[in-house]
Amino acid sequence: RAADVRMEPSVNVFSSSKWQLEKTPIDNDVIKTTFVLKHDKAAMEAFERTLLDRSNPKSSNYGKWLKHDEIKSRIAPSTDSVKKVTEFLNSFGITEKDISVNKMGDMLTVSMPVKTANKMLKTEFALFRSASQRNVAIPRITKPYYLPEEIAQHVQIVADIVRFPSLRQGPTIFNSDGKVSTDPEFNTCGTKCNGFTTPDVLKTAYSFEYMTTATAGNSMSVAEFQYQYYDNTDLQSFGDACGVTADVEVTIGGNNPKICEAGGCVEALLDIEYIEAVANPIPLTVIYSPTYSLLDWVNQVMDMADPPLVHSVSYGNDEVQQTSTEYMDSCNEQFMAAGAMGLSILFAAGDQGVWGRSGVGSTYHPDFPASSPYVTAVGGTNFATKSVIGEESTWDCGGGGFSDTFARPSWQEDAVTNYISKATAAGVLPDQNLWNSTGRAYPDVSALGGQTNPYCVGIKGGSFGGVAGTSASCPVVAGIFAQLNDVRLKAGKSPLGWLNQLIYSAEAAACFNDVNDGSMNNCNKGTVGFAALDGWDPATGYGSINYSCMAGIINNF
Repeated sequence: RAADVRMEPSVNVFSSSKWQLEKTPIDNDVIKTTFVLKHDKAAMEAFERTLLDRSNPKSSNYGKWLKHDEIKSRIAPSTDSVKKVTEFLNSFGITEKDISVNKMGDMLTVSMPVKTANKMLKTEFALFRSASQRNVAIPRITKPYYLPEEIAQHVQIVADIVRFPSLRQGPTIFNSDGKVSTDPEFNTCGTKCNGFTTPDVLKTAYSFEYMTTATAGNSMSVAEFQYQYYDNTDLQSFGDACGVTADVEVTIGGNNPKICEAGGCVEALLDIEYIEAVANPIPLTVIYSPTYSLLDWVNQVMDMADPPLVHSVSYGNDEVQQTSTEYMDSCNEQFMAAGAMGLSILFAAGDQGVWGRSGVGSTYHPDFPASSPYVTAVGGTNFATKSVIGEESTWDCGGGGFSDTFARPSWQEDAVTNYISKATAAGVLPDQNLWNSTGRAYPDVSALGGQTNPYCVGIKGGSFGGVAGTSASCPVVAGIFAQLNDVRLKAGKSPLGWLNQLIYSAEAAACFNDVNDGSMNNCNKGTVGFAALDGWDPATGYGSINYSCMAGIINNF
């Protein structure tokens, strides 16, 4: 019999301080897991070249996005791989009805009893309960897992059995001091939100107009995980108070509005209210994924016949907490495929500055997926002067930095090298031991997200509060790009797709409000982060977007 191969061999820790091991036997519980198949390395490299060409504004192929089947024919694992893994599963008594192959032919999702999984993967599963959210319990392995060599050669990872998700703590809710601000836009959502960032504040700051009609074929989405549902009462009261419309056209994965009355749902309501405030009536889909899994979410998106064109995802974790490069590579390959289909995926860059969720240590902790080259990472800013629409400054807890996993892509090389030399000359470059100077650098762009003027959000079945974070910045930037897609679709052009090469082009880079006051994303007093300087920087990327400038150039490509 062939030797067994230890999968994800870099993983040596099978526990987490934030999750408690339960004694309950779970042998008869049914678990759902995904066998992610390996792509051919040469095929992926060729595919990446195709994507780099079609997303380059200077290329004659710009915007010529691929359909599902065109991507599949380029990168799908062989039908032999699918067959071998299916037969392997069958040999453990798992029938076709419990195995589903995704549209791209690179993931097999399987339901099976824990005792079968233990035997198949030569490991032991246990139930782990969240220390902070006691209603959340997940099965995870307690020691390494293995596959026979002849199967391991086809499988990159078995997903959602190793990683412990980072559960988002409910955000801090700020109350308005009720003071009327000089700039009237801060007073446009009723007295409970005086002094908060409102849709009208964003409209003035980022020079967009509210839309009255959307072009056929345009669409956008927010991703929600972890009990983040929404309720129409709150969407309605927000819309009424702020003079905008916030509604959801399609919900995938279910919804449980009851949770919102007790004050849950804040993150989902923030996402929906602000992508809608910016870009309604472009149809919005809420994709709810109950599994805490990025791969599960992206798989849901890629399996749709007509996936939304823009996706806002306010979710992430530190790279070091993702436990394996194989896992991050699997996600990255899916993001690449989504970009080639003409989808724009934006992720919040994180709310702990350079130090990440792991906190202050001997190195910075970059955020994933924000550090993936194939997503657009959105950082956070504050107004330089409270309640005055104008210059912006770095939100000191906005995520940013350099990946320890992904190498720096060619399209950002000039921008990043310029930053490093400027910061060196100014004497503000953090010690090189803290960060990887050859990594993918992020964020790419930013928007208001800090606590100087928190966002006005309708919550708790009709009341209001202020909320901050890059999970506010992200849906705003996504909404602006959805509006820009509308400009292109109206002109008979293709959607913007994977955005990063466009953002780093000289024409587009001129359409951002640069943050350059030297403010830092250190987030912890007495420590150093990256400083915002002229042009791109790892504190705010290129800064915040000027919609009217961008709308003026977007059809030149």
